[in-house]
Amino acid sequence: MTVQSATTLNLASIIEQHAAKRPERDAVICGGVRLTFRDLDRAANRLANGLLARGVTAGDHVALTAPNVPAFVTSYFAILKLGAVVVPLNVLFKPREIAYHLRDCDARAFLCFDPGPSLPLIDMAKAAVEVVPSCAHFVTMPASAEVRRDVEGSIGLDALIEGQPDTFETHRTLPDDTAVMLYTSGTTGQPKGAELSHMNMVFNAMVARLLVTAVLDNSTEGRNASLVTLPLFHSTGQSAQMNATLFGGDPIVLLPRFDPAATIETMHRERIAHWVGVPTMYWSLLQYARENHVDTSGIAKHLRVACSGGAPMPVAVMTEFEKTFGVRVLEGYGLSETSPVAAFNHLDRPSRPGTVGQPLFGVEIRCVDDSDLPVKPGERGEVVIRGHNIMKGYYKRPDATAEAMRNGWFHTGDIGVFDEDGYLAIVDRKKDMILHGGFNVYPRELEEVIMTHPAVSLVAVVGVPDPKYGEEVKAFVVKRPGVEVSEEELLNWCGTQFASYKTPRMIEFRETLPISPTGKILKRELRQETA
Repeated sequence: MTVQSATTLNLASIIEQHAAKRPERDAVICGGVRLTFRDLDRAANRLANGLLARGVTAGDHVALTAPNVPAFVTSYFAILKLGAVVVPLNVLFKPREIAYHLRDCDARAFLCFDPGPSLPLIDMAKAAVEVVPSCAHFVTMPASAEVRRDVEGSIGLDALIEGQPDTFETHRTLPDDTAVMLYTSGTTGQPKGAELSHMNMVFNAMVARLLVTAVLDNSTEGRNASLVTLPLFHSTGQSAQMNATLFGGDPIVLLPRFDPAATIETMHRERIAHWVGVPTMYWSLLQYARENHVDTSGIAKHLRVACSGGAPMPVAVMTEFEKTFGVRVLEGYGLSETSPVAAFNHLDRPSRPGTVGQPLFGVEIRCVDDSDLPVKPGERGEVVIRGHNIMKGYYKRPDATAEAMRNGWFHTGDIGVFDEDGYLAIVDRKKDMILHGGFNVYPRELEEVIMTHPAVSLVAVVGVPDPKYGEEVKAFVVKRPGVEVSEEELLNWCGTQFASYKTPRMIEFRETLPISPTGKILKRELRQETA
């Protein structure tokens, strides 16, 4: 006899608890739109009912593409309430990339934001859906009534939720049921879906909130708004900011895209208490404030804590930002596979610039040698992690999962070193991955596509140093004999194949590429030439 577990957990409970206890409190703010927790919960309920009426049920995978707008938040929690799995997709993806993800994750439905005819997002999504017949439902979410339009083969959000009740009985998911699937390439190859459970996501939201609770709870305003400029489809913006802030019962303030002027203006207007950015965003705010002689005293009055992740923060940038904006900057570390936060500089301990702090509550981190044995403090080793934040595995990829989860630890591929006080510094990264403005770019994915160009015989993609983005993408190309193509032509072609952050910004044609005795391209030599 099978006994059903009484232990249930659904990530959607983080908004439901506040809809019941503090329904009139602001939950989502975006421009002139303000949703209370009651508004957010009811909107998610109507959408959940609409999807259920279409046959979307618990366990189904539902892809979601939207910038930082209320529709992302509403859709995210509606999918969770169904017991379905949220699969967020990058809004910069092109049709080939969207189709790959829809097919790979076995998406049953696809919810896509429609900014209007002037931007091609919905048209690219439609082109992708047309070649993935297994994705049965294509839902368009117009930015406003003015841009609402009929898209062949789709159903509009208004039609989907018409007549649907604003109450819904949330599915009783188990803690280990998959809540979210975040795509990552690990170190190489095509993107893989990291399956994150409800326990992974709830605990990471809770612990991320605890990291800043002490300073936020001391606020005299009782309103600790968090400004979200990182994309919500990204693990940090989604888990460590959206979910963590809503878990704490505070509002998230959304900017559809990062812009220094808009960010500073919003910090003033909404009295922002908490902000998370990647180092390039910190750099951009400093540049803008300096060039425009911005008086930051008003921001400093309310901004109580700022957090950074996604790439190493230059110590000079951190120091200048703390001085200019009058706020302490906390740097952390994590990956999509770790929900994402794994380590952080804690408020109750001195920060150590150049480190990512110490492990979170309930998370263990080691640096190990090639035999997976721990190295001593001060010695370099691969960073391995275990705890409540580790993914279930890569969707449909048991071999890749087994390789990453060796000996009960998730192997990050990053090289780190602990000091005597347990502060972790990341001193090297995955061998080939490029970090462009906080986004991971995986050369093999680009190389496989660029090789399909009729003029390309061989290609190697590497990262080259860039003062603003950390690294830029460069392709070394050997042309096919007798076939001509210019750098501009090939760059333009790449722009039709990849999201903008992945697209190479420079191409160097070579007669040959350096090759090892085993036939591997020696990217190390190419990187050294461009350093």
